[in-house]
Amino acid sequence: MPFFGEQALQGGWTLALIGLCSVIAATIILERIYALRRGRVIPSEVKHALDTCDNEDDVAALRRLCNKRRGAFARIVLVILVMQAHDHARVIERMRAVGRVEMERLERGLTVLEIIAAATPLLGLLGTVLGMMEVFSVITAEGIGDPQVLAGGISKALITTVAGLSVAIPTLAFHSLFTRRVNALAAEMQDRATEFLLRDRHAGVEAERDQ
Repeated sequence: MPFFGEQALQGGWTLALIGLCSVIAATIILERIYALRRGRVIPSEVKHALDTCDNEDDVAALRRLCNKRRGAFARIVLVILVMQAHDHARVIERMRAVGRVEMERLERGLTVLEIIAAATPLLGLLGTVLGMMEVFSVITAEGIGDPQVLAGGISKALITTVAGLSVAIPTLAFHSLFTRRVNALAAEMQDRATEFLLRDRHAGVEAERDQ
């Protein structure tokens, strides 16, 4: 695209800021693609161990696995295992507190992407306005003169708008994609953790009745 060529040098400080924003956005996007993989957030071995957990040996094995994996879902399950002896309401409260912390970790960088998606078009517009002001200053001082020079000046002024939109559009798309991904992962973790908690409590009640 033109603003990646020689004309980029004439885009001014606004284009430099847009370029910096693009680097930051690309870094966050690549990091979130890696961090929000389903297998990383909800490891299949933890999920399988949770589904097949029926006795004390399984609980001990699941606890060791959660300590080893240390992912978002593993940390939530570990809270349930550690607080088995406490009352149900306290376990739920603690699980929600840990869940909020894990949500913040999953959403890390998304606010920055949102800001970049909103700010880069405005930076581009600002650069264009400043460029047009320079063009009209030349017209005021020297007249229209050569139309090709005037057209070239306007073209240079519009570079920042193109650059801003080129950064904002994919950044906004990835922000929306990551937000939906985080919400889906959070819902699945909550459902599975709650199901395990209720199953564990039910098993405990049944054991007490048998005694």
